[in-house]
Amino acid sequence: MTPRDDQKTGIELKTLGHRIRHYRLQQGFTLDELGAAVGVAGSQLSLIENGKREPKLSLLQAIAAATDTAVTDLISGEPPNRRAALEIELEKAQSSSVFRSLGIAPIRVTKTLSDETIESVLGLHRELQRRESEAIATPEEARRANTELRLRMRASHNYLPELEQLAEKQLRAAGHTQGALTHRTVSIMAEQLGFSLIYVDDLPPSTRSITDLENGRIYLPPASIPGGHGLRSMALQAMAHRLLGHKPPTSYADFLQQRLEINYYAACCLMPQANSVAFLQQAKKDRNLAVEDFRDAFGVTHEAAAMRMTNLMTEHLGMPLHFLRVGEAGQIERVYENDGLPLPEDVTGSVEGQIVCRKFAARDAFDQQNRTTEHYQYTDTPTGTFWCSTQTGASDRGGFSITVGVRFDDAKWWRGRETQNREVSTCPDESCCRRAPDAQASRWKGRAWPSARVHTHIFAPLPRGQFPGVDETAVFAFLDRHIDA
Repeated sequence: MTPRDDQKTGIELKTLGHRIRHYRLQQGFTLDELGAAVGVAGSQLSLIENGKREPKLSLLQAIAAATDTAVTDLISGEPPNRRAALEIELEKAQSSSVFRSLGIAPIRVTKTLSDETIESVLGLHRELQRRESEAIATPEEARRANTELRLRMRASHNYLPELEQLAEKQLRAAGHTQGALTHRTVSIMAEQLGFSLIYVDDLPPSTRSITDLENGRIYLPPASIPGGHGLRSMALQAMAHRLLGHKPPTSYADFLQQRLEINYYAACCLMPQANSVAFLQQAKKDRNLAVEDFRDAFGVTHEAAAMRMTNLMTEHLGMPLHFLRVGEAGQIERVYENDGLPLPEDVTGSVEGQIVCRKFAARDAFDQQNRTTEHYQYTDTPTGTFWCSTQTGASDRGGFSITVGVRFDDAKWWRGRETQNREVSTCPDESCCRRAPDAQASRWKGRAWPSARVHTHIFAPLPRGQFPGVDETAVFAFLDRHIDA
């Protein structure tokens, strides 16, 4: 039995005990008198009435007969009166993890404790629970939720067939059959859902888009986000919320799941499954797989094309692979792997934010003089040899690299497999790239004091309200301006 089951059973026994006490007092019995009538000691009945012991069915039948009631009345889940309801709610509140974490002794309920006092204490408990539910999601909570989602998607090969089918249905309805998805077709898809796309330059900084459900409008910025989401993608993501019936997220994990689903749906529309799989299968047949060709065929970003490959290549081409987005400081910003690539993890199992090996192409590519072309490399690791292709880029948050790689045996299908670039990574062994050579360490030990640069995102609070990270006041003010206009 789980802790939650224990708690549930405890609350049910408490209600049962209150109902037995109610019918006992209604008949004018003391504990000892009812005990004598049913063949148990009064002290045993006291334990039952206080929810500390579960009675046998035969005893319940005897109590029901003695108190002139039915067993079904005794075991009803409803408290017998208002006082009992207050006591049960207080018992539940004082057994919650939120209250126990305060280290405060619970109030002992006695006959002399008035209803008004219990109600006042319950008011404090309700406010405590409300504040807890509106508290921020800690970085640790975010990492755990992200890790759970990553592992779940890896188990499914990053493939969601129901979203693939939904996207194909919407595209057919809009008349799209092949080629890059146009802005006009995206507008038609919005119109079929009852929305018009409006481009404005005063969206709150915390939003990608705002959907006006009352007036059927989707507000978008007038230009794409540098190094990030295109306008077609943002519009499709906004539509996905409606198509998938999303509700305000109740947890950070729920928020992440919704983000994954809308991103996946947008990718399905921009790079439809049938056309994309046909393109990739032909490229594999030609031994000429390349992210840049897939990118150009559908008019999307390099990152979007690389991520879409993770959705389709294992499922349809039988090829495991890995994807990395890494910042210039070496931190992992986004990751997927199902090919066994060894990645750094923290104690929670989280990969995001961890520093990748200096020998990986994801970092080595920043040192290349020509960053406009893909950088190819083989890397020997403790779990095998991997081939990868890396392209660098820049956004308003700084430089980043996008890497797609496969195991050595699958490199034969990719353009760039003939590269002579090869590195050896022994991470997580610290001597690989995290610990200075002995000569340097000896030379500078005790003679230098570096001041570490802390990434502020480590301490940034992650809101756990209805819309994490969104300034709702700014959103509502925005809508008021545009509706009035």
